[in-house]
Amino acid sequence: MSSQKSNVANPAPLGLLGFGMTTILLNLHNAGIISLSAVIISMGLCLGGFAQVVAGVMEFKAGNTFGATAFTAYGTFWWSLVGIWLLPSVIAQGGMQAGDEISMGFYLLLWGIFTLGMFIGTFKHNMATRVVFGSLTLLFFLLSLGDFTGSHFIKTIAGYEGIFCGGSAIYSALGQIINNEFQKDILKL
Repeated sequence: MSSQKSNVANPAPLGLLGFGMTTILLNLHNAGIISLSAVIISMGLCLGGFAQVVAGVMEFKAGNTFGATAFTAYGTFWWSLVGIWLLPSVIAQGGMQAGDEISMGFYLLLWGIFTLGMFIGTFKHNMATRVVFGSLTLLFFLLSLGDFTGSHFIKTIAGYEGIFCGGSAIYSALGQIINNEFQKDILKL
């Protein structure tokens, strides 16, 4: 096998920005600061979904199983979440029900369990990555608990925690970009 250096750019900043920016927008809604609107849905489809799937495919090409799994899975998370919001109204004639709080609780719980496993995998990564996945794990469990209990308070707390989580992903993305551009550690990861 050849030991040539890949000329493929690091896809992680794109995936982290897609995740981080979309996560902040959605959690501004969860925190009660903005309404759920086409802004969040479009960001979920494009940057949260498409950009992360592209980053995941690029990570597959680079041989990075962790990055490939994370970005592809979370990109499809955004697509599925948008589907949960929109499909019932699109095919209402067929009797499809909207996602109720209990089914959403299980949906978010499963994502929390997956994310907990990914968080364990970050113990071999830098601190910034651990913060992103640790706070995302907490976010999914809080959102799930909020849906299971119907507690607006828990959902609001989750919203603020999600803003932190998204911000940590943006920090990690910008750190990777800036550090690479200057070829030194300007932002600590």
